[in-house]
Amino acid sequence: MEKSLSEERLNVLRQSVGKVITNSPSNFMNWLAPVLINAENGVLICQYTIRKEMTNSYQILHGGVTAGIIDDLIGATVFTMGLNSKYTTVNNYIDYFAPASEGDEIVAETSIVKKGRTILNLQCEVFLPAKKRLIARGYSNMLNIG
Repeated sequence: MEKSLSEERLNVLRQSVGKVITNSPSNFMNWLAPVLINAENGVLICQYTIRKEMTNSYQILHGGVTAGIIDDLIGATVFTMGLNSKYTTVNNYIDYFAPASEGDEIVAETSIVKKGRTILNLQCEVFLPAKKRLIARGYSNMLNIG
C-alpha cells in the first residue's frame, strides 16, 4: 500500500518533534524558531519563546508577530493535509485576548474548521500555558490557486 502524500509529509515533520525548526521552506518560520510539539493531518502544535525582537514598545509580544505566527502555522498545517494544490491566504481574522512578554513560552495549535473544494478555513489558538491563558485566536481562509 502506497503512503499518502499527507503521511509522507507528516513523517518528515515528525522527525522534528521536540526540536527547534530551522530548516523550513518558510524563512519566517525559521526566524520564529518554534519547537514542534505535534504534527497530525490538519493539526500542528508548536511552542515559541518570545524574544526581545518579537516585542513592541510595551515589551509585550507584538500583534504583528502574533498574526505572523498564526498565518505561518496555518500555512504549514495546509502542507500536512497532503493536498496536491497550492493554497494562499485570502484573509486573516484575529482576536487578541492577553499579552505575553519576553521570555514567555507560548503554544500555538491549529485545526481545520471547514474544508471546501476551493476554500479551506482553519483556526489557530495561541496560549500562554504557564498562566493557562488564551492570548489570541485567529481564523484564515485559504484559496486553492492550483
